Parts: sequence; C-alpha cells; structure tokens
Amino acid sequence: METVIASPNTATGTDLRTLLSRQQAHQPVVRGTTARQRQEKLLRLRQWILAHRQDIRDALHQDFRKPAAEVDTTEITPTNQEIKHAVKHLPGWMKPKRMETPFPLFGSRSEVHFESKGVALIMAPWNYPFQLVVSPLVSAVAAGCCAVVKPSEVTPHTASLLRRMVNELFPEEEVAVVEGDSTVAKALLELPFDHIFFTGSPAIGKVVMRAAAEHLASVTLELGGKSPAVVDETADVRDAAEKLAWGKFINGGQTCIAPDYVLVHASREADFLHALRDTLDRFYPQGPGQDYHDLARVVNGRHFSRVRGLIDDAVQKGAKVAYGGQSVAAENLITPTVLTGVTPGMEVMREEIFGPVLPVMPYRTADEAVAFINGQPKPLALYAFGRDAGKINDVLSRTTSGGACVNDTLVHIANPDLPFGGVNNSGIGKSHGYYGFLAFSNERAVLFQNKRFNLLKQIYPPYNAKVQQMIDRLVRWFA
Repeated sequence: METVIASPNTATGTDLRTLLSRQQAHQPVVRGTTARQRQEKLLRLRQWILAHRQDIRDALHQDFRKPAAEVDTTEITPTNQEIKHAVKHLPGWMKPKRMETPFPLFGSRSEVHFESKGVALIMAPWNYPFQLVVSPLVSAVAAGCCAVVKPSEVTPHTASLLRRMVNELFPEEEVAVVEGDSTVAKALLELPFDHIFFTGSPAIGKVVMRAAAEHLASVTLELGGKSPAVVDETADVRDAAEKLAWGKFINGGQTCIAPDYVLVHASREADFLHALRDTLDRFYPQGPGQDYHDLARVVNGRHFSRVRGLIDDAVQKGAKVAYGGQSVAAENLITPTVLTGVTPGMEVMREEIFGPVLPVMPYRTADEAVAFINGQPKPLALYAFGRDAGKINDVLSRTTSGGACVNDTLVHIANPDLPFGGVNNSGIGKSHGYYGFLAFSNERAVLFQNKRFNLLKQIYPPYNAKVQQMIDRLVRWFA
C-alpha cells in the first residue's frame, strides 16, 4: 500500500514566483562569497548529515524499506565524499584559470573566470532520494548558486527530512525545498531559472528540456536507459556473477546505472547462470522465516505493478524464470528474478526495468553483442567482463555510453574525479566533483589587453597597402 503524506510546503504559483524573486535578489550576495565561506556551508551540511545518520536511515526505511547498510553505502557515504572532495578542491576550482594567448594578441593576458550561473532548480528522483538531492546541491553551493530543490513526492518521509535539513542550514532566500506533486513541478518549470539540474527518466527529461528552452536556461539532465553488461568467453564468471548481482539488486534494482541486461558468451552461459544462482542464494537467503530484509522494496504499488507486468509479459512470450520470480503485492516485494530465453520483442528488453529483474541473453560473436548494444539508445553505463584486454577494448571502442566499468559494476560513480552523466538519451551534461562545479558555473572568458602595446592596431582602417601587408602576414601565420 502506498503511503501519502500531506505536504506542509505545497506551494502555489504565486508563492513560487515570490520565492524565485527573493533568491534572485539575494543571488549577488551568494555569488560574492569566498571559497572559505562556501567551504563552511558545506562543512555544516556534512556535520548535519553525520549527526542525523539514523534519521536518514529511518526515512529511507519508511519510504521503501531500504536496508540501513545500503543507506550508509549509497546515500550517506557518497554524499559525504562529494562534500569532502569539494571542500578540499574548491579554492583551486574557483581560481581564475590562465590560458595561452596567440601571437597576434601578444602582450595581453587571457583567463577563464568561474562565476555562478545564478538561481538553480534541482529536481530529484525517488530512487536515491537523499543522495540525488544533496549531491547536486553540494555543487550548487560550491559554485555560488542559490537553489530551489524539488524532492520526489514518491518518497515523502525523505522529502520531509530534506526540507527540515535545509531549513536548519540555509536561509530560504539562498536554498529552499519545495514539496509537492507533478503540479508543483510543472509550476516550477514555468519559472525563469538560470540552470535546471534534473535527475529522472528520459521521457520527463524531454519535458524539462522543452521548459528550459522557453527561458534559454541551461540544463543538466541525468537520465537513464538500458545499461548493458557483456560477459565474454574469457571472464571469471563467478566474479562477474557476484558483481552483477550486487550492482543489479542493490536498492531493489532501482538504480539508474544498474546493469539492465546481461549479454553472456554462449559458451559460458550455463556456468554464469549457475554462479548467479549461487550468489543470489547467498545474498538473499530464501525459505521459512526469511523476509528479504536486505532487499529494498519496489517504491510503491504503481511501480510494483509495472515491474511485475514486465515479468509476466516476458513469460507469456516464452521467457523462463531461471531464478526467483515471487512477489508479494501487499509489501511491494518482488524477489530477485533472473530471466532467460528473452527476445528483443519483450517489454523487459524494450524499456528500462528499474526493478529487481535481470534478463540474460547469450551471444556468439563480439560483433553480435556490439550490434545489439548499438541497436538501443545510448546507455548511461556499460559493464564489460573479461580477462583479455584486447576484447574488452574492442567492445569499448565500438560502443558509446555515459560511463563504463571493466570487471565491476557501479563503482565508477564512486570516483569524484570522474565525470558522471549520460549521452543523448541517457543524459546531457556531467556532474560530480569538478564537473558538478562546472555544471553550475559560467565559464567566463576574460582578456586583459596591454594598454601600451596592441599589435592588432596595425590592422585598423584605413586599409592601405601597409595594413594589407600586415593582414597577409596574419593569414600566413594562421594558415
């Protein structure tokens, strides 16, 4: 059964316009803050998170029974890592970057200055409802932006906690949390924000991008898609099975970079499936008295029905349930499920699963695997397992994805020095660390001209023979 909490902060369009106006008026103050002042804000945020660790765990458990260990590892730790990385590097990020200057501009100095984009709108999803609010907020604060945060109404306990956190740490004219349903989201998108950071589905990403176009606002779109995993004939299938099971079923399979399907070399399919079953038996023991307490539930009844429908559609069209397949509607529980015999025409192979279901398909040649991957929209992540570097590099060089991980899953997102984001259907723009700072910053080109000597004055009008001779030299210089 879905839980609904009446929001204490469901705002009207007039309220939202007033809030935006207040943040726009306050933005020059925030933009002018020093690196130290921004670091102090981030450190206070980290202290709040550490002091309220159990509150965060409780909220996530109330929303979809997310295990405390997974809250620690996928919500709290990544967020604190983001803060720690930003605090350490922020003075360097904010410092103007000296650039080379071409010879015709001899005597001048060229720099890139990093200035706040202004007031940002952060629209977060329900699958990682704490981390995917706070992580982009860290980048916004680092860049000197004001921000309006819209958490998902699908996870109301976490949304309420986020509002409490922000109210205790920031004045509303600097950062504000606005709760509410799609009506509130639509009203926010009608306002002239300077930057919109959206995490969610490609379908809603298109809506956000169209709305941003009305105000020519920049966007960062963290989307999703069907992220493939390739297990080639040289792979350690037991190691691959463990890592794929962890990456797929953590958070109940509700992870944008979860492996969405596995392409396994036909010669290793049986061994891989055997190892996968053994792994799942160990990770999520079955039998009397087992309540799957280490498995997050599907977030609500609507998504439960959707994921259950994907399994049923696949089975009706000839797929086999090689593992799991049980469900309890009253708990929004779907046990870890492995499907074999899947075909491209099944819905489970056409749409992003976003649940604890893993289809496994055999392939015979690398060309076949690459062609299948390239026949889908470009994914957010790609996972390749094998011991032959040449085969791995062949797959990487002939496919495209937002990120990739070799012989593991998900962990590329844990390196704050790597950009995170998609490509085309799986996203626009990058985030995390320096790339998150850039997402909320305008990279302003600044040239300081030498007052005493300016070579370009030699080509000012009138265009006589002497000036033309100088222009000819410039043409040859750049040829």
